[in-house]
Amino acid sequence: MTAESDQSVLRRFVAEDGQLLSIPSKRTKRLVVLDHVAQAFEPGLTYDEKQVNEALATYHPDFAALRRYLVDEQFLTREAGVYWRSGGTVEV
Repeated sequence: MTAESDQSVLRRFVAEDGQLLSIPSKRTKRLVVLDHVAQAFEPGLTYDEKQVNEALATYHPDFAALRRYLVDEQFLTREAGVYWRSGGTVEV
C-alpha cells in the first residue's frame, strides 16, 4: 500500500479521537491499523500485560483481540508475560 492509501484506511477505521471504529477483517487494511496502534509502544521498552491492555483499551474495547493481532503479526513480541515492540514503522 502507498502512504496515501494507508491514510485512506486510517480515515476509514480510526475516529477523530483515536478510537478504532472497527478492526478491519481484510489483512492488508488490518496491518495498516495495527501499525498505527503499535505506535503507542516505545521501541526498546518492555511492558507487562496490564500495561499493554490499558494502552490498547484506549483504542478499542476488545483489547485482547488487538493484543493477539499485534503479537501474531509481529508488531509486539511476548515472552514470559513481558511485551515489547518488535515491528511497525518507526519515525526518525
